[in-house]
Formats: sequence, C-alpha cells, structure tokens
Amino acid sequence: MCEYKYSISETAWCPGCGNFEIIAALQSALEQLGRKPHEVLLAAGIGQAAKTPQYLNANGFCGLHGRSLPPAAAAKIVNKALTVIVDTGDGDSYGEGGNHFLHNIRRNVDITHFVHNNQIYALTKGQASPTTDQKMVTEVQPEGSMHEPLNPVLLAVSLGAGFVARAFSGDREQLITIMKEAINYKGYALVDILQPCVTFNKINTFQWYNKRVYKLADDYNASDKLAAMEKAMEWSDRIPTGILYRQDKPSFHDKLDFLRTGAPLIDRPIDLDRIKSYMSDFK
Repeated sequence: MCEYKYSISETAWCPGCGNFEIIAALQSALEQLGRKPHEVLLAAGIGQAAKTPQYLNANGFCGLHGRSLPPAAAAKIVNKALTVIVDTGDGDSYGEGGNHFLHNIRRNVDITHFVHNNQIYALTKGQASPTTDQKMVTEVQPEGSMHEPLNPVLLAVSLGAGFVARAFSGDREQLITIMKEAINYKGYALVDILQPCVTFNKINTFQWYNKRVYKLADDYNASDKLAAMEKAMEWSDRIPTGILYRQDKPSFHDKLDFLRTGAPLIDRPIDLDRIKSYMSDFK
C-alpha cells in the first residue's frame, strides 16, 4: 500500500455524475498499487471527464480536444518508469481522438486508457457522441441521432488490443479491480467505463444500467478472441462487464532495443553537436 494518500480537489461536475465514482476508484486503485503521485501522469484532452487530471494530485497534462493519446504515449516512451494514464471521455477518445485511438492500439505503447463513456457530449451541452444510441433525441438532434453507435470494445478487440475491458461506474469494487489490472498490464490497455450523465442523458441512467449489467463468469476465458468479440457485441438487454480480452504481446518498448535496454530516454545525456548537425540540414 502507498503511504502517500491521493487527494481529490473540489470538482465542477454535476451532483450525481458518474465521474465521481470513477475518480474515487482511480484514487483507490493507485493507492492500493503503491503508486506515488510523482510516479503517475494523468493525461486528457477536452471534456468533463478530461478534467480528471485537474482534480487528482498527480502529474497532469490536458491537451487539445481528441489529442490525449499522443502526449501520453510520448511521455511513456521517454520515461518508461512513469505510470501513464489517459482519463477522458467518449467524445474526446472515440470522436476527435478516434484516429489516435486506432493507431495507439497498433503501436501498443504501455499506457492505460480509461474512457468515461456517458454516450453524450456533456461539456458542450448534450449533443450526440460516437457512442450515442441510434434515434436518441438530444437538443442538437431533435429527430434523434441518425448514426449507428460506435462499439469501442469490439473495435479494440478486432484491431488487436491486448487488454480490453468494460466497467460500470456504479460498481466501484469491480472498477477498482479492473483499473489495477489495466495499470499493471504491459502494453496499451483500454477500459471503457459506462458512466451515466445525470444532466444530458436521461436514458442511460444508473437505474437503466443496474437492470442490465452483469459480471463475466469466473470461468470466462479472456484469452478467447472470438468469445471476447461476442461479449463485446452484447448490449441493450444484457451488458457484460469485466476483462473481455487479455493477451500478452510485445509492447512498443519491447520492439526497440534502444528503448528496452538502458536508462529511460529522459535520463540519457543529450548530444547537442549531433542535434545541431541534424538541424543544419534544414537551413
């Protein structure tokens, strides 16, 4: 256990928001893992969920909308000793940041991606996000969202992500367990967290989820990719939570000798003469 307790600052979230359970679970997970605040970087983009790095006392980086993964990956590449966690929303991760989401799966940089999935753009007043259910009426889509919703866990499994999980913010105990497993995983880990928005999403509420979510059985085989894809496609009446898929595979650092061995890049000496020679080519 970590002797240093994380603290959570006063937030700007609406009372009853699912984000409160997520940040409390993250606090507990980091403390139980013994990670100290200076050993952790929380990265985010723009959105209500993306305010998490501002509310938890660890290193924080808030970038542009949809651009949380590039700086997070860069930080991990140069400092492999750092625990890097991306904490942001479904719009930021799967909409504006969709391309980064796809390619970080391919690179398999050792970072943990917690997506607060409330199926709506909450910061910008409730328009449909990539995960909004089809035909859901919003202030911006008065006739209902016309698009098929994105299934992020199915997409991640199909693209070869090594760790893919779905959690529910209404089950803190399971959420903490999944968070710890994801942080300890050596490679890119995605946890899609179902997080009710009490202000703009009146359909996917805590009550709605409590009637539908169920935990994967103890004998579920998380190494079976086809089974994981089948579970990822369960929605509406029955929604499974837990680690859908897990496979150990070489991380970004494992693939490159100069990253795998020796000190982290951040601790290596800088050869200014070599840098100047490279820069001179651009004159």
